[in-house]
Amino acid sequence: MSAALRQRAAGIVRQARPNAARNTRSYASESHGSSSHGHQAPPVDEALGSAYFIGVGAIPASAALYYISRPGENGEATRFGKWLEEVSNMKEKWETRNQLFTAALQQAAHDKHLLYHIERSAHVELKYPEVFQHGSQLNVPAGHYVNLDHVVAHYRKQHLDEEARKAKKLAAAE
Repeated sequence: MSAALRQRAAGIVRQARPNAARNTRSYASESHGSSSHGHQAPPVDEALGSAYFIGVGAIPASAALYYISRPGENGEATRFGKWLEEVSNMKEKWETRNQLFTAALQQAAHDKHLLYHIERSAHVELKYPEVFQHGSQLNVPAGHYVNLDHVVAHYRKQHLDEEARKAKKLAAAE
């Protein structure tokens, strides 16, 4: 019974207290921003705004614009005009580059076709016999390259025959 009386008494005391005397707690701490209790607000580093940089950048931009808009000596075109003329001439440069590139691609296609179908095509003389063994001589496994001494001998004989024919022709001409 005493527990029930105590609970009832505590409830009456709670209701009897004045509501205005209650301390309300705010979520903001007074130690972080107010100047009460002798504390200063912390310093805030504010960055310069974009308007500052636009304003400062306008000065060299206007000087550069003035510089390129001035005509050259003796009535020459402005620097901006010269630049526009270069850009308009790029069409001719690109046409030349494209023609060279197209010619290179056509030559590469011809060479590829020649190499893929060489056994079926007409006989093509080699400029030098070493063309068979192009590549690095380092890190070549044993037996990787075929012995081409008979090919070298064939082309050497062909070269000597050609030189003899030229010498005979020169001797007949003198």
